[in-house]
Amino acid sequence: MMSRFSKSDCLDDLRRRILSTELEPGLDLDEAGLSRHYDMSRTPMREVLQRLQGEGFVVMSENRGAKVASMDISVLRTFFQTAPMVYANIARLACENRMGAQIDLLKRTQVQFAKATKSSDGAEAALANHQFHAIIGEMAHNTYLVASLARLQIDHTRMSQTFYRPAAPYETMLVLKAIEQHDAMIAAIEAREGALAIDLTLQHWDLSRDRMERFVRPDPLPVDVISFKDHTNAI
Repeated sequence: MMSRFSKSDCLDDLRRRILSTELEPGLDLDEAGLSRHYDMSRTPMREVLQRLQGEGFVVMSENRGAKVASMDISVLRTFFQTAPMVYANIARLACENRMGAQIDLLKRTQVQFAKATKSSDGAEAALANHQFHAIIGEMAHNTYLVASLARLQIDHTRMSQTFYRPAAPYETMLVLKAIEQHDAMIAAIEAREGALAIDLTLQHWDLSRDRMERFVRPDPLPVDVISFKDHTNAI
């Protein structure tokens, strides 16, 4: 009997569940249970998990099986030091290499992002934000940076679940500010204004950075992460 899920469907659904933290960082994955859930035999399920491992969503070991990629302090130290540089360089290259059809797709994704954000749907807002920045990555047409971006976005999207679930009026204003920043980034990329796109990208990063740190613990991470707005010459 044919499975209800293709391998492609299963991949997409597991990516979504990991990014939304429905499957929490570090969670052990029961291969047999997943096979039953997706009505899929063990061999194609193992292939799916191996694909997710290659993308950075899952870690597999011979003795302990598969688990969702964790986000420990050493991983996040590197994340907070690296992400703004990668995002800024991608924004600059997107201005140089973007295509009209990609701008249209970015605008449609922004509509979805704004809708989810204003309706306080934290999971959907985080996933739409993920797609928004992935499209900008595709605009850059740089194999090395896009690969780095894809890995960064796994942790970024999981942490941003906190940002898109504001707990106070001030935090709600920050989330609404993110919509405005996305609109400004689209305009800068469409106009091929690279310096402006870099500045807007770094402002966007700073907007959510403190809230993302709270995903890990209530106090700031013990890392030397400073605002990159004053260091664009290093980008």
